[in-house]
Amino acid sequence: MSDAPDAPEGIVHRRSPLSVEETVSRLGAAIETAGAKIFTVVDHSGEAAAAGLKLRDTKLIIFGSPTAGTPVMDAAPTAALDLPLKILVWRDERGATWMTYLSPAWLAERHGVPEALRGPLSAVEALTARISSV
Repeated sequence: MSDAPDAPEGIVHRRSPLSVEETVSRLGAAIETAGAKIFTVVDHSGEAAAAGLKLRDTKLIIFGSPTAGTPVMDAAPTAALDLPLKILVWRDERGATWMTYLSPAWLAERHGVPEALRGPLSAVEALTARISSV
């Protein structure tokens, strides 16, 4: 995407046409509909404000499915460093909302996840695609 922020290797940015709050809400609904569990949403900007600091609207959704993730971590124990999956939802300086996550292919290569177990890692692609096409 031409207007996407620069990203280090393994990081993917996908634009959301919605606000940060609405993006988080719709991702949450999509995650639950897909049968996964939201473990937590970290409100980085809210916590910054509570500490008297200023941070652009920034929230991190941490989610997964034990039935999908456990076999991955069993086969590639270091994958637990990057699982459960995460989607960072944030607003840039122009007011655009972004969904940022680790590339499923990069994540699989990083931890040597066997090809047969890579499918669950691509959940971030499907979920963010739903939001970007709203």
